[in-house]
Amino acid sequence: MNDKELADLLKYSSPKELYIITWNNLLKMLVCPFEVIVLRDIGVLSQGQTVQVDMIKVTYDLKTVYVINGYAYYYCYFDIVIDE
Repeated sequence: MNDKELADLLKYSSPKELYIITWNNLLKMLVCPFEVIVLRDIGVLSQGQTVQVDMIKVTYDLKTVYVINGYAYYYCYFDIVIDE
């Protein structure tokens, strides 16, 4: 994916909103900041710790990245906390 294609894709997204499908197949929009639980030790974060996602970014490979306390982490290290 080149820069123009990525820019075209990102112009329709927001770094403060994330759409998810819940366990019961409902579409839900999360607005930053939202809480996540750390699944394993990574960087300065410890497993089991609850932290807030300040912003959502996307890499050139279209992988989701959470910005937490100014540091970027891949989404796969976290589990989203959903209030029902």
